[in-house]
Parts: sequence; structure tokens; C-alpha cells
Amino acid sequence: MLPQAADYDALRRNFRWSIPDRFNMGVAVCDAWAAREPERPAIVEWRNGELVNHSYEDLRRASNRFARVLRARGIGRGDRVAILLPQSPETVVAHVAIYKIGAIALPLAALFGMDALEYRLSDSGAAGIVTDASGVAKLRRISPRPEALHLIVSIDGADGDVLDFHAACRAEAHDFTPVDTRPDDPGLMIYTSGTTGQAKGALHGHRVLLGHVPGVQFPHEFLPRPGDRMWTPADWAWAGGLLNVLMPSLYLGVPVVCRRFDRFDPEAALALIDQAGIRNAFIPPTALRMLRSVPNPRRSFKLDLRTMASGGEALGAEVYEWGRDAFGLTINEFYGQTECNLVLASCASIGVSRAGAIGRAVPGHDVAVVRNDGTPCDVDEMGQIAIRRPNPVMFLEYWNRPEATAEKFIGDWMITGDLARQDADGYVRFTGRDDDVITSAGYRIGPGEIEDCLLRHPAVVIGAAVGKPDPLRTEIVKAFVVLRDGFEPSDQLAAEISGFVRERLSAHEYPREIAFVPDLPLTTSGKVIRRLLRDLG
Repeated sequence: MLPQAADYDALRRNFRWSIPDRFNMGVAVCDAWAAREPERPAIVEWRNGELVNHSYEDLRRASNRFARVLRARGIGRGDRVAILLPQSPETVVAHVAIYKIGAIALPLAALFGMDALEYRLSDSGAAGIVTDASGVAKLRRISPRPEALHLIVSIDGADGDVLDFHAACRAEAHDFTPVDTRPDDPGLMIYTSGTTGQAKGALHGHRVLLGHVPGVQFPHEFLPRPGDRMWTPADWAWAGGLLNVLMPSLYLGVPVVCRRFDRFDPEAALALIDQAGIRNAFIPPTALRMLRSVPNPRRSFKLDLRTMASGGEALGAEVYEWGRDAFGLTINEFYGQTECNLVLASCASIGVSRAGAIGRAVPGHDVAVVRNDGTPCDVDEMGQIAIRRPNPVMFLEYWNRPEATAEKFIGDWMITGDLARQDADGYVRFTGRDDDVITSAGYRIGPGEIEDCLLRHPAVVIGAAVGKPDPLRTEIVKAFVVLRDGFEPSDQLAAEISGFVRERLSAHEYPREIAFVPDLPLTTSGKVIRRLLRDLG
């Protein structure tokens, strides 16, 4: 916990981690509060235009019931259980129950297509999945079903061999003794994209929640404060929504507002902030740019925001200045990766804030800009952002990928692949990637998965995906495609290929632009030279 302070240097100098010998995320975000203040609001659900409170005691009872459901069907310690749901109370219940039984939660984005789902379910060896009717429909199209997956539970009711979430929970008692877990015991796995091959599962221990707390408190200016109420439009399946908002807020006793947005709507978002009394928000830069379409938001809506944080991509000086005029506060930018999140941040209330800068190291984290050999860069010298281990927010390993895990480190520095410069005052300014990961609307997208999917289209011989600068999304995915004999370039074919990828992977991963080319630039070893493709625009 960060104490209220007015001096950054003293705050950083005096900070000490306090990680207990035993710690369980499910107990920490639910049962601990239920024992003290059972009726305290935990989740505030926007349902059909009304706000519905779900207390910590409601969450405790529901998660205990679902823990029993999972246990009765053979799922226990170390098993992976996927969660394919939008923002909803059931999503929280599933997470808490999985942690309580000592299993590993595997959040999956609702926008994933069947190929993306099949890979993650198979690679993780998931034993079960909690989803809705839309998710069940996607799973039906995966044939054969991943070998280890023997339990499918739907919040929308039974369907053949699919178990009814609510009916199954009602049949169980609401008492349950959580598994005794250590901070380093695996509890959560989030897949993250890389430059080559398929996405990798970043495995985290239960301590990841404690590691996130200072990084949430800092940009939210010493959360919690009386009246604080948190919201984000970000999907809780991503590290940004789950670990920057949902879990730490519940741990700190701050109610979290949930509402499903199929597509981000600036007017509806501002109306929600108004009507739900939201005081704290994490809004990614792309969504902030979309909010700029609403003139004078404080005139049209009653906004009582205390803090606003943003991250996932560079905010930029223009949006930073706009935020002050539009909301009467400074947007606090922060930075992290799925593997080691929320390690750099701003906190305007104590003077840690500069336009165009991510911020400074969050207390408790040793962050530097380093050269390729791991030595610290000089002031304003370009290098990679790196975080020193051990660190409670840092991942345990990549799932079944020891080589990739080892490659992530230079000595005790975990390297991020993000290029930046650090000034004399310790502010870090993000410059870009040193690899081919595409950053679009806050999502990190690896080209490998897209290129694999492109190859499945009957018209495509080979394809390469790169990021193209975009004023709204930072980058969009652009694909360069070589066609098979018998196929001719056309707008219709480009749209068909884009739709093919969107359906199979995700609504955020598909190429929004396709260029047909006679061949791709390759190295002597046969690797695509994406730098040359990016130069083509």
C-alpha cells in the first residue's frame, strides 16, 4: 500500500514490499472484505439502464458455490479454467472461485474467433471453460474439441453437454474452505503476443495482485479515497482491465462498475460516468481519442471524476492537454506489459507528470532504460525499458516455453522490447518497439498468428502483417499478400480475406488494409523483412 505523500523521492525511498507467506487472490479480493463489511458494494452492474449492487458477501457466496461446482467435476489445484465472458458479475465469480480452488484462471477475450480460442485452449490444456451462448457457438465450431477440455459451463443456460452455470451453483452450498496457496503458486495465465509464432501464456503467481497495487494507487492518486468508484471500458480478459482495474480495486475495497460495450460509444461512456457516479477511470488512449468527438463533455454530462489513468499505448501530448480542458484533471499515463505490468506511471497530485512522458518508476519497482548488453543507458540515450527481478508483479514463466522465458532476460533485467529514452529527472519517453509487435487500440498484436491465418485462405500463397500508423488506433494491421495463380487482386477479394481473418482470430487482429504484392522481401534465411514493408506504408 502506498501512503499518502507529497514527495515522490521520499515515497520511493521509504517503500517496502510486504508479501505474506500465504496469499490467495480469491480470498483477498472477496472473503477478506466479506468478513469485515459483508454488505459493502463490490460490483455495480449496469443492467437495463439500472444500477444493481453486488456486495462482497454476495460475491463470497456465489464464488463458494461455483468453487464447489468445479471441485465436484474434478477440477482442482493447478488445472487451467478458461473464462470467455464480457464484463459481468459472473466473470468476477468465476475468477474468485478458480483462485479459491487453487486452479489457474485463463481469461479469454470475447472477441476471439475459433482459431484463436482453439490454440489457447489446446496450448494451455484447459480442463474447463466458463462462457455464454456466444462462446458456446464458437466452441461448437472447434472440431475436434481440445483433448483436455471436459467441462463447458454457460451463464446462458444448459445446451446439450453444456452445464447451466446458475442452476449448478444453486444446487451447491455457499460455504467453502479455500485452498491454502503461497504467493508464488500459479493462479493466472494471460496470453500475450510476440513477434514470431503463436501467442505465449504468461503465467503469474497469486502475488501478481499485490505487485499491482502500488501501480494502481500511484496513477489514481492514492486510491482508495472516500467515494471512489472505478470503471474501465477495457475487456477484463486483458491485463489492462483485469489487473489495472478489477482485481486491485476489489482488493482495496473500491466498487467496480461493469457494463458490456459491444463497441465503444463515447456518448454512452460519458453517460455511464455521469449516472453511475464514477470517480476513477482507466481509459485507453484510443478510447480517449474517440471521446474527443464529444464537445465540452462537462457541459453535457455531470462528471465527478477524481482520477483518470491511461496506458497500453502512448497517450501523446495533444490528448494529455485536451484531457485537462475536457475533464479538469490531468490524465495520468502508465506503462507495463502482461509479463510485468504497471511499473512506470504518473501521479499529477505530487507533481509527477509531463506531457509526452509515460512517467517515472512506481515505488517498489527498479526500472531502467538499458542497452542490448543490459548496461544502463546514459541520459536521453535510446534503449530498451527493463525491469529488475525479483519483482512481485513479474511473471513466473511462459507456459511450456523455457527458451522464450530465458530470452526475456539479460541477467536480472527483464527486457520489454520497448524503446525509450530516460531524461535526467527519471521521466521515460516511449519511442516504439524494437520488434514487429503491432500496437493497435491498446492491444499488442503479434504478426505470426495473423500470417498463419492468412495462409489458410485458398487465394493466399504467403502473407506478412505489419503495423501502419493510424491517428485513432496508434497502428492498424496491414497485410501484404501474394496471391495464388488464378486469383486476381480486387477490393472484393481484399474484403473477403480481411473477413476471413476477423472471423477466425479476432475483431482487433484482422488486417484493416490489404496490399497485393508479387512477392515479399526476405532475408537470406527466408525471414520476412517487415521493416521494408512498413516503409511501403
